[in-house]
Amino acid sequence: MNKRLFLSAPHMSGNELKYIEKVFESNYIAPLGEYVNKFEESIVTYTGTQNALAVTSGTAAIHLALRVLGIGEEDEVLASTFTFIGSINAIIYQNAIPVFLDSDKSTWNICPNLLEDYLITCDKKPKALIITHLYGMSSDIQKISDICKEYGVYLIEDAAESLGATLNGKHTGTFGDFGVYSFNGNKILTTSGGGMLVSDNKEWIEKAKFYSTQAKEPFIHYEHEEYGYNYRMSNVLAAIGVAQMEVIEDRIAKKREIFSWYKEFLGGIEECEFMPELENSRGNRWLTALTFNKTSYEKIMKLLDKANVESRPLWKPMHLQPLFNSSKSFLNGTSEELFKKGLCLASSTTMQKDDVKMICDIIKENLEK
Repeated sequence: MNKRLFLSAPHMSGNELKYIEKVFESNYIAPLGEYVNKFEESIVTYTGTQNALAVTSGTAAIHLALRVLGIGEEDEVLASTFTFIGSINAIIYQNAIPVFLDSDKSTWNICPNLLEDYLITCDKKPKALIITHLYGMSSDIQKISDICKEYGVYLIEDAAESLGATLNGKHTGTFGDFGVYSFNGNKILTTSGGGMLVSDNKEWIEKAKFYSTQAKEPFIHYEHEEYGYNYRMSNVLAAIGVAQMEVIEDRIAKKREIFSWYKEFLGGIEECEFMPELENSRGNRWLTALTFNKTSYEKIMKLLDKANVESRPLWKPMHLQPLFNSSKSFLNGTSEELFKKGLCLASSTTMQKDDVKMICDIIKENLEK
């Protein structure tokens, strides 16, 4: 049997161990050090944001953003329903109330028209919107940003999956009040675990840094007027991140090449529809995702697993999760339809064209006629 093909396996650049050795030589293992600063600087340079804060996870970054913006008990926060729960858990941490918005078919991300309709008709104005750039593909973020500004709603971009994705040349994560990136083990860039909070507002990032380091006041002893968190990234993980950032464009190019191979082998088949890419955008194609019009995705997933290939259903919408049975939702049916039909295919950057062809052959042989 072939070696297992994972959905999105870590792919080291070659310099990670060298930089980790330098960290050990310095003995600045944790919590901070030279490579934390370097990693933050690399994100600032690459994305064009003004300020960056390295933290323990993308969820921690979202949590800090909400705290800095003063969002708390009984405040409503709009969010993508078609997303990973990490985007939503941070709302719960602040005792705020999530309100879920559905997707549009042209991006699979939040529908701008639904957003505006909700803001026009809602009885209580939400404090913020957390929008997810799904599977590394940009949402219609400029339009969404304009709507948020018009109605006085803070915008937090969950760009956990979309580092390197752009719309009109501008990076996802840099349109809103805050942007968030994730470096979890399966992301396009990984530090094994970690995240980054970015913003053009330096004062906000400084406040987030304060909260992320246990809210310690500037005294030699430990003085606390507010509560905080242990959310800062270690120097060891940041060293991995610095090395990974050196090859980010190579990784994006390979992800997009893998997508092009899938499209070459399956693109002419009416039964298969790939996640669309918004005009004037460049997605990082973190995962190649598609829907089947007739064939059960579960059937394909089982057959791929038998061939030692990992795949995964699209995100189950948050409004369908038992945890959020009583939450408000503004829906059009798109996310439910995508969940019923969709699958994420193996997209690791170590894969070759023959790997993709093998996967596509299995899919083609088992499509419903």
